[in-house]
Amino acid sequence: MNVPANLKYSNDHEWIRVEGDEAYIGITDFAQSQLGDIVFVDVTTVGETLAKNEVFGTIEAVKTVSDAFIPVGGEVLEFNEALNDAPETVNKDPYGDGWMIKIKMTDKNELEQLLSAEDYMKIIG
Repeated sequence: MNVPANLKYSNDHEWIRVEGDEAYIGITDFAQSQLGDIVFVDVTTVGETLAKNEVFGTIEAVKTVSDAFIPVGGEVLEFNEALNDAPETVNKDPYGDGWMIKIKMTDKNELEQLLSAEDYMKIIG
């Protein structure tokens, strides 16, 4: 299972990559493998400020629909529009082109409550 060391992780299987005060968020390789073939990613929260662990969107797979939770509070600046035409990118490249949202963090201290790659690996076995 691919778990990049340069990212932080939530118990809900989201990852976050910080770039200054902004961050990119998506779901982990483990999460996409559990969901199966992703057919639609729905994010209607662009422009909204969400608190940590609030739902930022939904991920629809062939057999299920799952909520996606924001791992730290922030304003949703952007949705990865490429996922409209190619939602399967989340399956193919969850940590790269399969990112879902870009946010401006409201409290960088919340990052300290997230899991390291090593700790996340312990959760997923």
